[in-house]
Amino acid sequence: MSGVLPDLLVEIWARVTSTQPAPSSVTVLLTAAVAAAVVAWPPTWRVTRHAVTLVHEAGHAGVAVLTGRRLAGIRLHSDTSGLTTSVGRPRGPGMMLTAAAGYVSPGLLGLAAAWATAHGHGVTLLWALLAVVVLLAVSVRNLFGLWSVLVTAAALVAVTWWAPTGWQTAAACTVSWSLLLGAPRTVVELGRTRVRGARTSDADVLARLTHVPAVLWVGVFGAVTVGTAVLGGVVLTGAR
Repeated sequence: MSGVLPDLLVEIWARVTSTQPAPSSVTVLLTAAVAAAVVAWPPTWRVTRHAVTLVHEAGHAGVAVLTGRRLAGIRLHSDTSGLTTSVGRPRGPGMMLTAAAGYVSPGLLGLAAAWATAHGHGVTLLWALLAVVVLLAVSVRNLFGLWSVLVTAAALVAVTWWAPTGWQTAAACTVSWSLLLGAPRTVVELGRTRVRGARTSDADVLARLTHVPAVLWVGVFGAVTVGTAVLGGVVLTGAR
């Protein structure tokens, strides 16, 4: 029994540090088509949106901690919205960076995921995502949020532990494309909610902090997410 845990840790480390061939052109194109359909079709987007929101809130939380703020908690809601609260100065660079991190985080993570997958580190990417999800679970403060995190973690465990290598690479490609394509859609949704009169978004928080109109911040989010989608697509399609 005493040797089981060390053996398990050795096995996990071997899987985390393993490399795989770059995804084939067929895999890249098929996963791109699947991700595009999932993001475009409302019923599947409502499910995928939860994962994108998870990354969005993780971006807020990570930047808050990195800038010296104290993370108070994360809440994920059944309507795919989320809220991350942190304690610190109400103004200043730390608060600005924290507010700006949410909408750009899925696209930036998607770009990093695309690079990792294209260079044979798709399995490492999946394990890294699992580690992040486990860390987030500690900060989640509502039942639906905890359920959402646990379901995501279970899916990642299933893929990283039991799926064949080829399927793991395909899963990493699908995650990459889903984040790259999902990020701009959330910005489009942000623009629509503001047209309908909502004034509580990250863009509005940044407007109050910087005196730069919220609509310009929406434009910044859009430029970053479209840019990461294009760059990520180039990285993945150039993998072969």
